[in-house]
Amino acid sequence: MKIKSILILLIIFLAPGCVNIFSQEDEEPVRYYQMDPLDDSLFIKIQLAYFIDPPDPKAEIVVDLRDQNNQTISIKGALYPFLALSPELRAQVINFPFKINLEETINYGSVFTRVISKLRFDKILNTPTIFQISPTLGYINPFLQLMGGERFGFAIRKDFGISFGLGTTYSGALETNYYEVNLHLLGVKGGVVSNDDTFIEHKSKNNHNNIYFDRSWQVTYTIPFGNFFEFGYFETVGKYSDTKIKKYRDDNIVFAEDSTVLYQPYLVSGTYYNWEFRYPFKVLESTRSRFYVAKFLDEIHIGYAGRELSIVGNVFDLRFDAMVSSKHRQPQYIIDVMIQKVFDYWAYSAIAIGPSVILGTTDEDKFGFTSAFFNI
Repeated sequence: MKIKSILILLIIFLAPGCVNIFSQEDEEPVRYYQMDPLDDSLFIKIQLAYFIDPPDPKAEIVVDLRDQNNQTISIKGALYPFLALSPELRAQVINFPFKINLEETINYGSVFTRVISKLRFDKILNTPTIFQISPTLGYINPFLQLMGGERFGFAIRKDFGISFGLGTTYSGALETNYYEVNLHLLGVKGGVVSNDDTFIEHKSKNNHNNIYFDRSWQVTYTIPFGNFFEFGYFETVGKYSDTKIKKYRDDNIVFAEDSTVLYQPYLVSGTYYNWEFRYPFKVLESTRSRFYVAKFLDEIHIGYAGRELSIVGNVFDLRFDAMVSSKHRQPQYIIDVMIQKVFDYWAYSAIAIGPSVILGTTDEDKFGFTSAFFNI
């Protein structure tokens, strides 16, 4: 009786494995495929084996095993012999779970169905990285954006570090003269704000909704329960000169037909209490992304910012910010799209470039583009 019970239990436990083995044998192996880019150390190991320096964790890797006598791997367009890899790496490449089959049948409908079929819906939203959810390390960020977006940040020693940014976190192209430098320690951020007119002084139209700064300082704190809520204090200590007031505001006022002021730029002064509620998601296998709602200088922002999103072998950054309410400016909408794999050599994965646009009320009192430039 005991032997019979043991046999029944063995059958119950082994049956799923047997079914899995038979199902794998029934599947036709894929011999020609692209490895779907993930945040995966295997991509780096493969490139290091071929002495590619620096390796790109999201490189385009195509494996061709159709010809037993000439099996190759293509990395960013360059061919390498598959047998040059160690047996362990070859096994990992062959058994890589996320493959884009390049041998599939192409027909007239493929132009519509191919991209959809390659989307892995289980990868659209995923859990964030440890840095994204840390209240003391969330500022660490290897990306420096030319105008607006998240701050570039690095640690000097564990929880102590520095961040730097051009434009506010919520500003777009050619919108502000703001830059900041901050120190971080155990969730506290303290920094100074100054101004530089390099990116704004040559823009001659639609400056009526810009935001300008003089010398200021700020301090914020991220509560020690995840990296989801930050609040802080901002104060302006500098005073705009008459020359600056004319340049920033008086020369950019939009008047109504009765000569009353219709729109004018925002010259930030005084004290403000700011906050941001954010939630990090790994969207399309992005290395860093978040949804947020924030109040900054009496303006309400709702948006999304993501780095290195991957879709069907393409890697890009995406940012959308909607300023839905302000005491001083008209609502506006910012869209940034920056594409990787545009340049060659080390810049292939290190630099992304693309359009940055702002949609809002133009100086002709119509809805349209108020700013457009390349961000990098």
